Amino acid sequence: MMPVTTNKKNVSPSDEFIANPNILCVDIGGTLIKAATINAGGTLISDFITTQTPKPATPEAVVDLIADVVKTLPAFGRVSVGFPGVVGPHHVKTAPNLGTSRWSGFDLRAALDERLHAPVRILNDAIVYGLGIAKGPGRECVLTFGTGMGCALFVDGTTFFGLELGQHSAFDDCNYDQYIGHAAYLELGLQAWNERAKRVLESVHALTNVDHLYIGGGNSRRLSFNLPAWASVVPPSTGISGGARLWRPEMDQWFTETESARRIGAATEQR
Repeated sequence: MMPVTTNKKNVSPSDEFIANPNILCVDIGGTLIKAATINAGGTLISDFITTQTPKPATPEAVVDLIADVVKTLPAFGRVSVGFPGVVGPHHVKTAPNLGTSRWSGFDLRAALDERLHAPVRILNDAIVYGLGIAKGPGRECVLTFGTGMGCALFVDGTTFFGLELGQHSAFDDCNYDQYIGHAAYLELGLQAWNERAKRVLESVHALTNVDHLYIGGGNSRRLSFNLPAWASVVPPSTGISGGARLWRPEMDQWFTETESARRIGAATEQR
């Protein structure tokens, strides 16, 4: 495998896209950080590299880890990141399972852009995952069971809404992250955790009234009950193509303003 080329400061983003259309996909989680390189069509061209999320998960530690991990992956010209929280146009707003106090206000896109020397697009991890799954027609919901619970809604496979449902009150004075997250699984064991999972699926379906609900994330493999017709488990690798969708023209509306501002800033600095 070719190492990541890091001396790209004199290469314009457009030239780099032409030279290398591959995309680095990074999934930042509260427990694990996963990275792989895909081609522009969303097909894996490398194995996943999975590492433990640093403790404490400070922005600096996470950025350092990602910059180190990608050195062993095939070269890329763009970067897609799924982040476990609310990401605004210019900075992180919340990061419940990493530490909001550490991350709020941090410009992760700029930090990774500087370290990886490639343009970066970031959205909530459930949205990025769902972009690789939701195809329409109709209303679809993607839930991720991992450290906490991620949730995103899609209409006809294109319009999407990220819901921080994991932070919403669920049952027994718990929010959904606490009720169905990995810590709950370790405390309760498989059978009791599955009873909770069944209750969560029924509750979310009643709340969203979607046509289909997809369940992903690391703990989705622990579901042991028969799912209703409106729900299905999707393997983690299914969502990887969401990283490719982040760079398709249909997604430009979510990023163009920020990317244009950065290009103007970079051109000003060069003068």
